[in-house]
Amino acid sequence: MSTTPIPTTIPSTAARTAEFISLSHLNPSTELEPIPTRGIDLAYFRRYVAALEDGGYDYTLLPYGSGTADSFVVAAAVSQLTERLRPIVALRPNTTPPQVGAQKLATLDQLSEGRAVVHIISGGSDAEQARQGDYLPKEERYARSTEYVELLRRSWHEPEAFSHHGTYYDFDDFGPGFAPYGDTIPISIGGSSDEAFELGGRLGDIFSFWGEPLADIRAQIERVHAIASAAGRTDRPRIWVTFRPIIAQTDELAWAKAHEYVEKIGRTYAQGKFHKKYLGTGTPQNVGSQRLLGFAAEKDVYDRALWMRTAAVTNAGGASTALVGSPETVAAAILDYIDIGADLVSIRGYDTLNDAVDYGRHVLPLVRQELAHREATGQRGTLQDEHLGAYATAGRGA
Repeated sequence: MSTTPIPTTIPSTAARTAEFISLSHLNPSTELEPIPTRGIDLAYFRRYVAALEDGGYDYTLLPYGSGTADSFVVAAAVSQLTERLRPIVALRPNTTPPQVGAQKLATLDQLSEGRAVVHIISGGSDAEQARQGDYLPKEERYARSTEYVELLRRSWHEPEAFSHHGTYYDFDDFGPGFAPYGDTIPISIGGSSDEAFELGGRLGDIFSFWGEPLADIRAQIERVHAIASAAGRTDRPRIWVTFRPIIAQTDELAWAKAHEYVEKIGRTYAQGKFHKKYLGTGTPQNVGSQRLLGFAAEKDVYDRALWMRTAAVTNAGGASTALVGSPETVAAAILDYIDIGADLVSIRGYDTLNDAVDYGRHVLPLVRQELAHREATGQRGTLQDEHLGAYATAGRGA
Protein backbone atom coordinates (compact mmCIF):
# COMPACT_ATOMS: atom_id res chain seq x y z
CA MET A 1 0.00 0.00 0.00
CA SER A 2 1.65 3.18 -1.16
CA THR A 3 1.08 6.77 -2.08
CA THR A 4 1.69 8.48 -5.40
CA PRO A 5 2.57 12.05 -6.35
CA ILE A 6 -0.46 14.13 -7.24
CA PRO A 7 -0.59 14.25 -11.07
CA THR A 8 0.84 17.46 -12.52
CA THR A 9 0.18 16.90 -16.21
CA ILE A 10 -2.72 15.73 -18.30
CA PRO A 11 -2.20 12.12 -19.50
CA SER A 12 -0.93 11.86 -23.07
CA THR A 13 -4.21 10.32 -24.18
CA ALA A 14 -7.17 12.43 -25.28
CA ALA A 15 -8.85 14.62 -22.69
CA ARG A 16 -10.91 12.54 -20.27
CA THR A 17 -14.55 12.93 -19.37
CA ALA A 18 -16.42 11.76 -16.29
CA GLU A 19 -19.94 11.14 -15.05
CA PHE A 20 -21.27 11.45 -11.51
CA ILE A 21 -23.17 8.98 -9.35
CA SER A 22 -24.96 9.45 -6.05
CA LEU A 23 -26.93 7.07 -3.87
CA SER A 24 -30.66 7.62 -3.34
CA HIS A 25 -31.76 7.79 0.28
CA LEU A 26 -35.31 6.89 1.24
CA ASN A 27 -35.55 8.81 4.52
CA PRO A 28 -33.64 11.46 6.49
CA SER A 29 -31.91 9.06 8.90
CA THR A 30 -28.12 9.41 8.63
CA GLU A 31 -24.96 8.17 10.30
CA LEU A 32 -24.71 11.61 11.91
CA GLU A 33 -28.27 11.59 13.22
CA PRO A 34 -29.95 8.17 13.07
CA ILE A 35 -33.70 8.41 13.55
CA PRO A 36 -36.33 5.68 13.92
CA THR A 37 -38.09 5.06 10.63
CA ARG A 38 -40.37 2.57 8.94
CA GLY A 39 -38.23 2.80 5.82
CA ILE A 40 -39.61 5.09 3.13
CA ASP A 41 -40.42 8.75 3.66
CA LEU A 42 -41.99 9.41 0.27
CA ALA A 43 -41.84 13.21 0.42
CA TYR A 44 -38.17 13.07 1.41
CA PHE A 45 -37.37 10.54 -1.31
CA ARG A 46 -39.00 12.75 -3.94
CA ARG A 47 -36.98 15.75 -2.74
CA TYR A 48 -33.79 13.71 -2.78
CA VAL A 49 -34.25 12.39 -6.31
CA ALA A 50 -35.22 15.86 -7.54
CA ALA A 51 -32.05 17.26 -5.96
CA LEU A 52 -29.94 14.74 -7.88
CA GLU A 53 -31.66 15.55 -11.16
CA ASP A 54 -31.39 19.31 -10.57
CA GLY A 55 -27.79 18.99 -9.36
CA GLY A 56 -26.56 17.45 -12.57
CA TYR A 57 -25.83 13.91 -11.39
CA ASP A 58 -25.87 11.29 -14.13
CA TYR A 59 -26.72 8.16 -12.12
CA THR A 60 -28.12 7.11 -8.77
CA LEU A 61 -27.38 3.81 -7.07
CA LEU A 62 -30.29 1.96 -5.46
CA PRO A 63 -28.63 -0.20 -2.81
CA TYR A 64 -29.72 -3.64 -1.67
CA GLY A 65 -29.63 -5.40 1.68
CA SER A 66 -31.62 -8.14 3.35
CA GLY A 67 -33.45 -5.55 5.45
CA THR A 68 -33.77 -2.70 2.97
CA ALA A 69 -36.26 -1.60 0.34
CA ASP A 70 -36.26 -3.57 -2.90
CA SER A 71 -33.85 -1.97 -5.36
CA PHE A 72 -35.92 -2.81 -8.45
CA VAL A 73 -39.05 -1.14 -7.11
CA VAL A 74 -37.14 1.95 -6.00
CA ALA A 75 -35.37 2.14 -9.36
CA ALA A 76 -38.72 2.05 -11.15
CA ALA A 77 -39.86 4.97 -8.99
CA VAL A 78 -36.69 6.91 -9.84
CA SER A 79 -37.30 6.30 -13.53
CA GLN A 80 -40.71 7.95 -13.30
CA LEU A 81 -39.70 10.82 -11.01
CA THR A 82 -36.85 11.95 -13.28
CA GLU A 83 -36.21 12.59 -16.95
CA ARG A 84 -32.44 12.16 -17.18
CA LEU A 85 -31.09 10.39 -14.06
CA ARG A 86 -30.02 6.79 -14.69
CA PRO A 87 -31.01 4.27 -11.96
CA ILE A 88 -28.40 1.66 -11.03
CA VAL A 89 -30.04 -1.45 -9.57
CA ALA A 90 -27.92 -3.28 -6.98
CA LEU A 91 -28.70 -6.96 -7.59
CA ARG A 92 -27.61 -10.05 -5.66
CA PRO A 93 -27.76 -13.15 -7.87
CA ASN A 94 -29.07 -15.29 -5.00
CA THR A 95 -32.27 -13.22 -4.84
CA THR A 96 -33.49 -13.39 -8.45
CA PRO A 97 -33.04 -16.07 -11.14
CA PRO A 98 -31.13 -14.70 -14.13
CA GLN A 99 -34.03 -15.05 -16.57
CA VAL A 100 -36.29 -13.12 -14.18
CA GLY A 101 -33.55 -10.57 -13.48
CA ALA A 102 -33.14 -10.03 -17.21
CA GLN A 103 -36.89 -9.43 -17.62
CA LYS A 104 -37.03 -7.05 -14.67
CA LEU A 105 -34.04 -5.06 -15.89
CA ALA A 106 -35.37 -4.90 -19.44
CA THR A 107 -38.72 -3.71 -18.06
CA LEU A 108 -36.95 -0.95 -16.13
CA ASP A 109 -34.96 -0.06 -19.23
CA GLN A 110 -38.17 0.22 -21.26
CA LEU A 111 -39.88 2.33 -18.58
CA SER A 112 -36.88 4.67 -18.35
CA GLU A 113 -36.27 4.76 -22.12
CA GLY A 114 -32.81 3.25 -21.96
CA ARG A 115 -31.51 4.50 -18.62
CA ALA A 116 -31.19 1.24 -16.66
CA VAL A 117 -27.86 -0.02 -15.25
CA VAL A 118 -27.26 -3.06 -13.00
CA HIS A 119 -24.58 -3.49 -10.34
CA ILE A 120 -23.95 -7.14 -9.49
CA ILE A 121 -23.21 -7.83 -5.81
CA SER A 122 -21.79 -11.31 -5.33
CA GLY A 123 -21.87 -10.90 -1.55
CA GLY A 124 -19.01 -10.06 0.82
CA SER A 125 -20.47 -11.39 4.08
CA ASP A 126 -21.51 -14.97 4.77
CA ALA A 127 -23.79 -13.81 7.59
CA GLU A 128 -25.65 -11.29 5.41
CA GLN A 129 -26.06 -13.80 2.58
CA ALA A 130 -27.41 -16.39 5.01
CA ARG A 131 -30.21 -14.03 6.04
CA GLN A 132 -31.83 -14.76 2.69
CA GLY A 133 -30.91 -18.43 2.55
CA ASP A 134 -27.66 -18.20 0.56
CA TYR A 135 -24.96 -20.51 1.94
CA LEU A 136 -22.52 -20.67 -0.96
CA PRO A 137 -18.91 -19.89 0.06
CA LYS A 138 -17.53 -16.61 -1.23
CA GLU A 139 -15.42 -18.12 -4.04
CA GLU A 140 -18.45 -19.90 -5.44
CA ARG A 141 -20.55 -16.76 -5.20
CA TYR A 142 -18.29 -15.12 -7.78
CA ALA A 143 -18.47 -18.21 -9.99
CA ARG A 144 -22.25 -18.00 -9.75
CA SER A 145 -22.13 -14.30 -10.66
CA THR A 146 -20.10 -15.15 -13.76
CA GLU A 147 -22.76 -17.59 -14.92
CA TYR A 148 -25.43 -15.03 -13.99
CA VAL A 149 -23.92 -12.21 -16.06
CA GLU A 150 -23.54 -14.49 -19.07
CA LEU A 151 -27.20 -15.49 -18.78
CA LEU A 152 -28.39 -11.89 -18.41
CA ARG A 153 -26.80 -10.96 -21.71
CA ARG A 154 -27.98 -14.11 -23.42
CA SER A 155 -31.54 -13.53 -22.18
CA TRP A 156 -31.54 -10.03 -23.69
CA HIS A 157 -30.05 -10.99 -27.03
CA GLU A 158 -31.00 -14.55 -27.99
CA PRO A 159 -33.49 -14.38 -30.89
CA GLU A 160 -34.98 -17.79 -30.01
CA ALA A 161 -35.84 -19.74 -26.87
CA PHE A 162 -32.81 -21.41 -25.29
CA SER A 163 -31.99 -23.90 -22.56
CA HIS A 164 -29.16 -23.82 -20.06
CA HIS A 165 -27.76 -26.55 -17.81
CA GLY A 166 -24.95 -24.99 -15.82
CA THR A 167 -23.39 -25.24 -12.39
CA TYR A 168 -25.78 -22.85 -10.65
CA TYR A 169 -28.71 -22.41 -13.04
CA ASP A 170 -30.74 -24.97 -14.92
CA PHE A 171 -33.72 -24.29 -17.18
CA ASP A 172 -35.35 -25.23 -20.48
CA ASP A 173 -36.78 -23.19 -23.36
CA PHE A 174 -36.61 -19.71 -21.91
CA GLY A 175 -37.36 -16.78 -24.14
CA PRO A 176 -36.85 -15.02 -26.26
CA GLY A 177 -36.68 -12.70 -23.28
CA PHE A 178 -38.19 -9.25 -22.90
CA ALA A 179 -35.76 -6.97 -24.70
CA PRO A 180 -34.11 -3.79 -23.36
CA TYR A 181 -35.05 -0.40 -24.76
CA GLY A 182 -31.70 -0.09 -26.53
CA ASP A 183 -29.01 -2.55 -27.55
CA THR A 184 -28.16 -3.71 -24.03
CA ILE A 185 -27.98 -2.73 -20.35
CA PRO A 186 -24.59 -1.88 -18.77
CA ILE A 187 -23.43 -4.36 -16.13
CA SER A 188 -21.25 -3.16 -13.25
CA ILE A 189 -19.03 -5.42 -11.13
CA GLY A 190 -17.38 -4.46 -7.85
CA GLY A 191 -14.95 -5.97 -5.39
CA SER A 192 -11.30 -6.29 -4.46
CA SER A 193 -10.82 -10.07 -4.38
CA ASP A 194 -9.07 -12.03 -7.13
CA GLU A 195 -12.42 -13.49 -8.13
CA ALA A 196 -13.97 -10.03 -8.46
CA PHE A 197 -11.15 -8.82 -10.69
CA GLU A 198 -11.45 -11.88 -12.92
CA LEU A 199 -15.21 -11.47 -13.31
CA GLY A 200 -15.08 -7.70 -13.86
CA GLY A 201 -12.12 -7.77 -16.21
CA ARG A 202 -13.63 -10.47 -18.40
CA LEU A 203 -17.31 -9.51 -18.39
CA GLY A 204 -17.99 -6.13 -16.76
CA ASP A 205 -18.97 -2.99 -18.61
CA ILE A 206 -18.07 -1.08 -15.42
CA PHE A 207 -15.74 -1.99 -12.54
CA SER A 208 -16.32 -0.36 -9.17
CA PHE A 209 -13.80 0.56 -6.46
CA TRP A 210 -14.09 2.20 -3.07
CA GLY A 211 -11.93 5.27 -2.50
CA GLU A 212 -8.28 4.30 -2.01
CA PRO A 213 -4.99 6.21 -2.44
CA LEU A 214 -4.17 7.20 -6.01
CA ALA A 215 -1.29 4.76 -6.51
CA ASP A 216 -3.37 1.84 -5.34
CA ILE A 217 -6.37 2.71 -7.51
CA ARG A 218 -4.04 3.16 -10.48
CA ALA A 219 -2.56 -0.32 -9.90
CA GLN A 220 -6.01 -1.86 -9.64
CA ILE A 221 -7.19 -0.15 -12.83
CA GLU A 222 -4.15 -1.55 -14.64
CA ARG A 223 -4.97 -5.00 -13.27
CA VAL A 224 -8.57 -4.87 -14.50
CA HIS A 225 -7.45 -3.71 -17.92
CA ALA A 226 -4.81 -6.46 -18.14
CA ILE A 227 -7.43 -9.11 -17.39
CA ALA A 228 -9.70 -7.62 -20.05
CA SER A 229 -6.87 -7.74 -22.58
CA ALA A 230 -5.99 -11.33 -21.67
CA ALA A 231 -9.64 -12.27 -22.19
CA GLY A 232 -9.43 -10.92 -25.75
CA ARG A 233 -11.56 -7.85 -25.15
CA THR A 234 -11.05 -4.90 -27.47
CA ASP A 235 -12.79 -2.56 -25.01
CA ARG A 236 -12.08 -1.92 -21.34
CA PRO A 237 -14.42 -1.76 -18.34
CA ARG A 238 -15.24 1.80 -17.34
CA ILE A 239 -13.88 2.60 -13.87
CA TRP A 240 -16.13 3.74 -10.99
CA VAL A 241 -14.67 5.15 -7.75
CA THR A 242 -16.63 6.14 -4.65
CA PHE A 243 -16.02 8.78 -1.98
CA ARG A 244 -17.87 10.44 0.91
CA PRO A 245 -16.77 14.11 0.61
CA ILE A 246 -16.87 16.52 3.55
CA ILE A 247 -16.80 20.11 2.28
CA ALA A 248 -16.93 23.62 3.71
CA GLN A 249 -16.05 27.10 2.51
CA THR A 250 -12.34 26.66 3.27
CA ASP A 251 -10.04 23.68 3.83
CA GLU A 252 -9.62 24.59 7.48
CA LEU A 253 -13.38 24.72 8.07
CA ALA A 254 -13.82 21.44 6.21
CA TRP A 255 -11.29 19.65 8.41
CA ALA A 256 -12.92 21.01 11.55
CA LYS A 257 -16.25 19.74 10.22
CA ALA A 258 -14.69 16.35 9.40
CA HIS A 259 -13.40 15.85 12.93
CA GLU A 260 -16.81 16.80 14.33
CA TYR A 261 -18.47 14.36 11.93
CA VAL A 262 -16.19 11.45 12.77
CA GLU A 263 -16.95 11.77 16.47
CA LYS A 264 -20.69 11.61 15.76
CA ILE A 265 -20.33 8.74 13.30
CA GLY A 266 -18.15 6.81 15.72
CA ARG A 267 -20.77 7.15 18.47
CA THR A 268 -23.51 6.04 16.09
CA TYR A 269 -21.68 2.85 15.19
CA ALA A 270 -20.45 2.19 18.73
CA GLN A 271 -24.04 2.35 19.97
CA GLY A 272 -25.24 0.00 17.22
CA LYS A 273 -27.71 2.49 15.80
CA PHE A 274 -26.83 2.21 12.13
CA HIS A 275 -26.88 -1.15 10.32
CA LYS A 276 -24.54 -2.72 12.85
CA LYS A 277 -26.22 -6.11 12.52
CA TYR A 278 -25.25 -6.14 8.84
CA LEU A 279 -21.70 -4.86 9.22
CA GLY A 280 -20.45 -6.57 12.35
CA THR A 281 -17.58 -5.56 14.61
CA GLY A 282 -14.92 -8.18 13.84
CA THR A 283 -12.53 -8.31 10.92
CA PRO A 284 -14.61 -7.80 7.76
CA GLN A 285 -14.79 -10.81 5.47
CA ASN A 286 -14.58 -8.84 2.23
CA VAL A 287 -11.20 -7.82 0.84
CA GLY A 288 -12.29 -4.25 0.05
CA SER A 289 -13.04 -3.45 3.69
CA GLN A 290 -9.83 -5.14 4.80
CA ARG A 291 -7.88 -2.93 2.42
CA LEU A 292 -9.52 0.26 3.70
CA LEU A 293 -8.76 -0.67 7.30
CA GLY A 294 -5.17 -1.39 6.31
CA PHE A 295 -4.79 2.07 4.81
CA ALA A 296 -6.44 3.62 7.87
CA ALA A 297 -4.00 1.83 10.18
CA GLU A 298 -1.04 3.31 8.29
CA LYS A 299 -2.16 6.95 8.41
CA ASP A 300 -5.18 9.21 8.26
CA VAL A 301 -4.59 11.30 5.11
CA TYR A 302 -3.35 10.33 1.66
CA ASP A 303 -2.60 12.37 -1.42
CA ARG A 304 -4.47 15.65 -1.74
CA ALA A 305 -7.51 15.12 0.50
CA LEU A 306 -8.31 11.40 1.06
CA TRP A 307 -9.22 10.80 4.71
CA MET A 308 -9.34 7.27 6.13
CA ARG A 309 -10.58 7.88 9.67
CA THR A 310 -14.22 7.58 8.62
CA ALA A 311 -13.40 4.06 7.41
CA ALA A 312 -11.71 3.25 10.70
CA VAL A 313 -14.66 4.25 12.91
CA THR A 314 -17.21 2.38 10.77
CA ASN A 315 -15.13 -0.81 10.46
CA ALA A 316 -15.01 0.01 6.73
CA GLY A 317 -18.62 -0.96 6.38
CA GLY A 318 -19.21 -0.12 2.74
CA ALA A 319 -18.07 3.04 0.98
CA SER A 320 -16.55 5.01 3.85
CA THR A 321 -13.52 7.06 2.82
CA ALA A 322 -13.83 10.84 2.65
CA LEU A 323 -12.41 13.62 0.51
CA VAL A 324 -12.04 16.63 2.81
CA GLY A 325 -11.64 20.28 1.88
CA SER A 326 -13.16 23.27 0.17
CA PRO A 327 -15.18 22.60 -3.00
CA GLU A 328 -12.09 23.59 -4.99
CA THR A 329 -9.87 21.12 -3.12
CA VAL A 330 -12.38 18.28 -3.40
CA ALA A 331 -12.93 19.00 -7.10
CA ALA A 332 -9.17 18.95 -7.64
CA ALA A 333 -8.93 15.63 -5.80
CA ILE A 334 -11.68 14.15 -7.99
CA LEU A 335 -9.76 15.32 -11.05
CA ASP A 336 -6.67 13.51 -9.76
CA TYR A 337 -8.67 10.25 -9.93
CA ILE A 338 -10.07 11.10 -13.35
CA ASP A 339 -6.52 11.68 -14.55
CA ILE A 340 -5.49 8.13 -13.58
CA GLY A 341 -8.48 6.51 -15.24
CA ALA A 342 -11.74 7.03 -13.34
CA ASP A 343 -14.74 7.36 -15.65
CA LEU A 344 -17.55 7.47 -13.08
CA VAL A 345 -17.23 9.21 -9.72
CA SER A 346 -19.68 8.45 -6.95
CA ILE A 347 -19.96 11.12 -4.26
CA ARG A 348 -22.42 10.86 -1.42
CA GLY A 349 -22.22 12.58 1.89
CA TYR A 350 -22.90 12.01 5.55
CA ASP A 351 -25.47 14.83 5.72
CA THR A 352 -27.17 13.11 2.83
CA LEU A 353 -29.64 15.52 1.20
CA ASN A 354 -27.79 18.72 2.07
CA ASP A 355 -24.53 17.26 0.81
CA ALA A 356 -26.11 16.12 -2.45
CA VAL A 357 -27.34 19.67 -3.03
CA ASP A 358 -23.99 21.22 -2.10
CA TYR A 359 -22.00 18.89 -4.34
CA GLY A 360 -24.31 19.68 -7.25
CA ARG A 361 -23.91 23.42 -6.70
CA HIS A 362 -20.25 23.67 -5.77
CA VAL A 363 -18.23 20.57 -6.77
CA LEU A 364 -19.65 19.08 -9.98
CA PRO A 365 -19.51 22.41 -11.86
CA LEU A 366 -15.83 22.86 -11.01
CA VAL A 367 -14.90 19.41 -12.27
CA ARG A 368 -16.91 19.83 -15.45
CA GLN A 369 -15.49 23.31 -16.03
CA GLU A 370 -11.95 21.94 -15.86
CA LEU A 371 -12.75 19.04 -18.19
CA ALA A 372 -14.42 21.42 -20.67
CA HIS A 373 -11.36 23.68 -20.54
CA ARG A 374 -9.11 20.74 -21.36
CA GLU A 375 -11.35 19.67 -24.21
CA ALA A 376 -11.39 23.17 -25.67
CA THR A 377 -7.71 24.04 -25.24
CA GLY A 378 -5.79 20.79 -24.83
CA GLN A 379 -4.28 22.37 -21.72
CA ARG A 380 -4.80 21.74 -18.04
CA GLY A 381 -6.26 24.52 -15.92
CA THR A 382 -4.92 25.75 -12.60
CA LEU A 383 -7.44 24.18 -10.20
CA GLN A 384 -5.23 21.22 -9.25
CA ASP A 385 -2.16 23.41 -8.85
CA GLU A 386 -3.81 26.01 -6.66
CA HIS A 387 -5.78 23.71 -4.34
CA LEU A 388 -3.48 21.16 -2.77
CA GLY A 389 -5.51 20.90 0.44
CA ALA A 390 -4.78 22.20 3.92
CA TYR A 391 -3.28 18.94 5.18
CA ALA A 392 -1.19 18.30 2.07
CA THR A 393 0.30 21.79 1.89
CA ALA A 394 1.06 21.83 5.61
CA GLY A 395 2.81 18.46 5.42
CA ARG A 396 0.41 16.89 7.94
CA GLY A 397 -0.56 13.88 5.84
CA ALA A 398 1.85 11.49 7.57
